[in-house]
Formats: sequence, C-alpha cells, structure tokens
Amino acid sequence: MNTIDEIKNQLDIVDIISESVKLRRSGKNYTGFCPFHANTRTPAFVVFPETGTWRCFGECNEGGDVFRFVMKKEGVDFREALKMLANRAGIQLEPLTPQKIERNEREDYLRKLLEEAVIFYRHQLMNTDSGKKARAYLREKRGINPKTEEVWELGYAPKSWDAVLNYLKNKGYPVKDMIEAGLLTEKQDGKVYDRFRHRVMFPIRNISGQMAGFGGRVLNPDDVPKFINSPQSILFNKSSILYGLDKARKSIRSSNQAVIVEGYFDVIVVHQEGFQNAVSPMGTALTEVQMRMLKRFTRNFVMALDPDAAGQKATLRGLEVARGALDHTSDPVFDSRGLLHHESRLQADLRVSTLPDELDPDEIVLRDPNDWEQIIKTAKPIIYHVLDSLTAGQDLDDPKVKSTIISQIFPLTMDISNIPERDAYRQQIARVLKVDERVLLDMVIPKTRKPKSRKKIQQTDNQPASTVSLLFNEYKKIDLVDQEILAYLSKLPESKYKIDRFLRSSGLNHLTVSDFTSTENQHLAKLIFDSLSQDDLDPVDYITLKVEEESILTEIDHSHPPAKPDEKKNSELRQLEETTRLVMQTRQLSINQQIKDFQFLQSSQNEENNGEQDTVLQKRLLDLIKRRGLLDRALSKPVNIK
Repeated sequence: MNTIDEIKNQLDIVDIISESVKLRRSGKNYTGFCPFHANTRTPAFVVFPETGTWRCFGECNEGGDVFRFVMKKEGVDFREALKMLANRAGIQLEPLTPQKIERNEREDYLRKLLEEAVIFYRHQLMNTDSGKKARAYLREKRGINPKTEEVWELGYAPKSWDAVLNYLKNKGYPVKDMIEAGLLTEKQDGKVYDRFRHRVMFPIRNISGQMAGFGGRVLNPDDVPKFINSPQSILFNKSSILYGLDKARKSIRSSNQAVIVEGYFDVIVVHQEGFQNAVSPMGTALTEVQMRMLKRFTRNFVMALDPDAAGQKATLRGLEVARGALDHTSDPVFDSRGLLHHESRLQADLRVSTLPDELDPDEIVLRDPNDWEQIIKTAKPIIYHVLDSLTAGQDLDDPKVKSTIISQIFPLTMDISNIPERDAYRQQIARVLKVDERVLLDMVIPKTRKPKSRKKIQQTDNQPASTVSLLFNEYKKIDLVDQEILAYLSKLPESKYKIDRFLRSSGLNHLTVSDFTSTENQHLAKLIFDSLSQDDLDPVDYITLKVEEESILTEIDHSHPPAKPDEKKNSELRQLEETTRLVMQTRQLSINQQIKDFQFLQSSQNEENNGEQDTVLQKRLLDLIKRRGLLDRALSKPVNIK
C-alpha cells in the first residue's frame, strides 16, 4: 500500500466534505448542495463513501476523490492537498526510499506465502482422513455448513510438527520466511516447528481482504491455549484488525449498524444465518483503531460480547474505548448556578445486548435466528447497561459507593445530544441511587473533559481518522487500468500521439487528464503530457526529473512498473495497441459508473419535482449513453494502429 492509498484508507471522505457541505444520508450515499456553484433548489452533489468519491450532477459537473475535493475547495495543487490530508491522517510523508520499496515488496511476498498456507489448510480439512474430525467438529458441534466453510476458507492444521513446513519447503519458500509470516516457531537451539498443530484454522484478512495471519482453535479440549493467533509481524497487528470486517462492511453500511461479538465462531455463524454486520476484535479488548475503522461505515454500534465475567469486563472497556474514539460535538449549556460552560456530545449510538441463558452469539442464532434479531433490536442504551453493571451487588445506601458509581456513569449522560433523552437518563440514575439530580450536576460538571473540536483541514490532527476501505468495485477497476496506461506512457510518452490519432479516427476524443479518475493518476498524467509540450529535455528525462522532485509520486511509478517488452511474444506495436484498448476500456468503465451514479441521484430525488434540474440530468445522461455507444462500437473491432 503506497502513501496515497494509506491516506485514503485512513480518512473518511464524508467527515471531510461534511465540514463545508451539509450532507443528508440517502441510502448508503450522501447528498447535499454543491459548494462550488450557487444552488439552493435541488441537492445535486453526491458523496459515495464506498468508492471514496464525490460528484456534482449540477452546473459544474465535476467530481473526484478526497484529494480533488480539497484541491478545489482550498485552491491548492495536488502536493499541497497531499500535505494537508497527510497531516489530517497523522501520516508522515517520506520519499519512496529503496528500503520502503523493499518493505512493500516484502509484504506482498509474505501475503503470497500466507495464501499458499490457506490452500494447504483447506486441503487438509476437506481431503484428508486427519481432517475428518475437524469437519465433524465444525458441522456437528458448531453448526457450520460446507458453503460457510468455503466462504470463510476454514482449514485444519494437522497434528504434526512439520506438515506446513514441508509443504511450503516444497513450494520453494525458505524457513526464515515461514517464521516471519508466523507459520513456524523457532526454539532457542534454532530448531523450528509448525506453530499451528491439530487446530481448526481461521484465515485473518485485513479490511481490504488481504491476508494478514491466522487464528487456530484446539480440537482436543485438553490442549492449551484454546485459541492462538499469528504473532505480531509487519502484516499482523491484532489491535488494528477486526475479524470479518472485509465481509461485513457492505452490510454494516446498508443496515447502518455494526454488531461487535467476541470470537471467530460468533462472527461466522451469525453471518451464516443472515446477519452479516457482525465483526470481532478476536477475543481482545476493543481498541481505538478498531473503532475508527468501524466509524467509517456507521455511527450505530451494538456490543454483544459473551455473558461471562470476562465478556462483561470487555464490554465496559469497549464502551470506554468507543467513547474516546468516536466524534464529539460541543454544546454551550448553563449549570445549576447559571454559569456557562461547554459539554461534549457523542455523535454515535452505543448499545449493549443482554445475552440470555449464558449462551454465546453463535449458540443463540443457531437455536433461533429470530431470538438473535430481537436481542439486537432490544439492546440497551450504554447508560442503562453500565448502571446495571455498576450497581449489581453493591450497597446503594453507602455514600461512598454512590459517589463511586456517579463518577463513573454520570459523565456518560453528557454524551447524549438529545435533551429529553439525556434528562430521562439522569432522572433514572437519580432514582436508582436515591439522590437529588441537582447534586449530580454540581458534582460532575467540574470534572467534565474539554470538548473535542473538529479541526480544519489545514491543521494537523495527530489522531488517526477512520479508515476508508479500498473496495474492489468499479472505481478500483478503473484505477488499476489507469495505472497500467500511465506505466506504459511514462516510458513511452510519445505514444500518446498515436493513441490520439486512433481515438479520433474512431469518433472519440483524444486522451486527456480527465480520463484518469484518481487525483494522483491525474497528476502523473499531467506530468507525462507536459513532457511533450516542452523542449528543454527528452520527455522521459523530464518525467524522471519531475518525479524525483516530487518524490512522493515515485511511489506511483514504482508501485506499478510497466512490464518489460518480451521480444519473442510482444512487439512495441502490440503493446501500443493493447494500451489504446485499455484507454477505451477505462472510459467505458467510467461512463458505466457515472450512469449508475445518475440513476442513484434520480431515485433519491424522485419525490422532488424540479423540471429544470431533471432536464439537465436527462441531457447529461443521454450524452453519456451516446459516448458509451461510440466506445462499444470501437471496442467491438480489433485495434489496428499503423
């Protein structure tokens, strides 16, 4: 992952745009009035969180990613926008050194190694006699069906000290790489052995679906520990990964709710039974990094951790982490003495479910999916759950006990933005503890923390923001095709002239910067095109010089290097023709996505009657359909460039 992708992965485009545009949720997207031209009648500005993009379907007809928005809003170039958003994300910009290139390549290599291990463990589960016991355990005791096993890539680690070691050795992987990937354990005497033995195996993937590590659960109840995970590595950091988020993120966004459970089986079985918005911190306390990841998709959270004592402690810790990680606003209020101060309001809904009969989530949903649905629907607000937990078994006539409970629970009421709701919670606390509500106010107000104010983009925010998922959707496909085109043109920039001639002969416009979707790709395209309009340097030398001057962009070039010509199979002409076809394909993908975006905007405004706006949208939609028709005809024929 390069620095630009990392910034996008850390920042929430909705958070950034909503600082200057009042957005209204419409399904899984957001709409508002475009900040770049006068318009107060129909909101034609749309933010698409899944793709990390925005578009105005009104007068300006512009769009792009978070970089493009900041460039246009703040009147800065790409480099300045990059600095501003890097500061916002808490990411330090550094030149792409040989060491960093080597690290990126190392990560890719280790992920490939882990993918090989997934295949090995799957084979052991599905096709070996030793895997029969694991299959029986999964299907008969845990209620997991074969389709679910396949979707979650569940496997089995044989009861052997060297099974995966020998398998990967035969694949050509060195022992030291297996150790670094967390598949082997090394003794002090230098001997190595399989880390996972006689265990059900759970591949652990990051938010983008890339392999990060494994979890393993014992089959023999006498073995310890019950669960083990991959060790900390350059790929696996347990505190920054939520199990199942790569599969749950779409459901979380569409349902506008995330359900946090404790273990692997809880996530898998709950998903299997149709509730696909569940994720797990893998048995550890919830971290701020994990909450910021979830915040990208929803502001509504239900914690459904196991009902045992450890689960209850984890719930309380998780609630405190959530309060620290989520956004707050600041409201001016008067205290009981008439003094003005500010109180922080939490911009999220935190709830806790009560799991009955000491059952885990997977057991409940297998017993009756309707029970699970009802448990989530009736989850208690955070304050009621904490009040019940803190007062259980306590002597509420003891003033010190009351004071301790008040100091822990009453600040939670200050997070509530709805005034009647907040007052109702305070009255309930006062009734349970048998104290006057005014005493509570006087006792807690001096201890309230200073509100967190939202910083402007120009300021540095050292706290990492929420994660933007790099989805492999249409926009991701477009971006990957764009990078192939740029990789070719960066080495043979003069080829643009031949590409343009072919496009014009097909009735299409010549290649421009706007053909590229992401801001960083547009910036690199501009450098390539500028190299052809100057006479001081050879175009390739010009591009190399500019890339070195803007060292952060070297990452774009080196991350997607052009393939070296294979003189036996591909001529330069064949490469040129393939690149020309890619140009038309990326236009086709882009137009198809724009048509989908238009259809979304029309459906979101179907209750509003604005003839003038509808006419503009229809005209642009027809233009897109016409352009797609030209592209379809051109792509239906061979690309022959003479």
